[in-house]
Amino acid sequence: MRERPFIADLVKGVTVPKMFRVRQIFPRPKIEPKDIPGVIEKLLSEEKFSSQIKPGMRIAITAGSRGIANNALTTKCIADFVKSRGGEPFVVPAMGSHGGSTAEGQRAVLEGYGITEEYLQCPILSSMEVKKIGVNEEGGDVYIDKYAAEADGIIIGCRIKPHTAFRGPYESGIMKMMAIGLGKQYGAEACHEAGFKNMAKNVPLFGKAVIKYAPVLFAVPTIENAYDETCKIAAVNADEIEEKEPDLLKEAASYMAKILVDSCDVLIVDEIGKNYSGDGMDPNITGTFCTPYATGGIDAQRVVVLDLSEETHGNGIGLGYASATTKRVFEKLDLASMYPNAITCTVLGGVRIPIIMESDKEAIQVCIKTCNEIDKTRPRVVRIPNSLHLEHIMLSEDYLEEIKGIPNIEIESEPMELPFDEDGMLW
Repeated sequence: MRERPFIADLVKGVTVPKMFRVRQIFPRPKIEPKDIPGVIEKLLSEEKFSSQIKPGMRIAITAGSRGIANNALTTKCIADFVKSRGGEPFVVPAMGSHGGSTAEGQRAVLEGYGITEEYLQCPILSSMEVKKIGVNEEGGDVYIDKYAAEADGIIIGCRIKPHTAFRGPYESGIMKMMAIGLGKQYGAEACHEAGFKNMAKNVPLFGKAVIKYAPVLFAVPTIENAYDETCKIAAVNADEIEEKEPDLLKEAASYMAKILVDSCDVLIVDEIGKNYSGDGMDPNITGTFCTPYATGGIDAQRVVVLDLSEETHGNGIGLGYASATTKRVFEKLDLASMYPNAITCTVLGGVRIPIIMESDKEAIQVCIKTCNEIDKTRPRVVRIPNSLHLEHIMLSEDYLEEIKGIPNIEIESEPMELPFDEDGMLW
């Protein structure tokens, strides 16, 4: 047992409430992974898509940096379709400045999601080099990935969902993948330079220029349900993207999970990471928005982050919106991975480091202790595993009566003490 420093003595008497498990129930339309190849084959076999791929054409397929359900599989299915029509597919990382803003880092991000040359049976061409393809409607230069720009065609593989920092008809999806993902460091900086206040304008501004000047053929976006499962796959021709993406975004928003209680004193997030959200923890769930241009999520007075995911490779972006964290998280941080993303998007708050406590228990206790105007003998605490998987969560016993009036919540256990070991770590 380690010695307890003075700082720990400040919180050692703070009550951590008993908590009980609940199951949150959301609509669950779903495409089974085994059915995905057939769905994509059927979609792309439509004449307006299949006729665009000619034998010998070199086709770039985009793959991003998010933990998208069945991402490797959908990417492979698109590549297989291109090959079936005599084309020569290759994959390009389309993730702006992510992956430490290096070609090797971006390839490693894809490999972490199972998107490898061995699995895809086609090359992955990763480079931060970009090529100017034209100018947008305001006269700004538009650059995209050099390999994609020089291809005979580009297919945009992506996921559509609400963004974490702004609202508009085009948020995370096809337009953003073209404007920022394919734009690499340059494109990310160009779109973010005016700040998130102008992002709803800049994403389609650059995206439409990519459609006009680059060899974009069509997009194959996916939508996920509240359980992080693929529930829809679409095929959208290049000349249809501007019209059709907004409706797909509305559909994606309707399927998003949420925490079914409106507020809490302390929100415990077991793990954050880029595989869960571009912001580490999705503020559409946690309420931890980095800008005033988007709202939503639970209203929490304090947020505590206990760990980083293995898949995030030390990128703790989003940690800055927590109130407290653990020494374990601090020791895992890779600042070289975190900082390029924050500098590029011009929002630095997410890479700040909150108060650091030795253990899980102390990090939770310091958040409870510093809450204002609450009953500290019965704090209202919500615990989630991460911001992506919200079917099973925990609530403190003060919620027992309240949730009886909330549909789609099932109680799964009696209130119990959180299982801390002798060092105050959860197991």
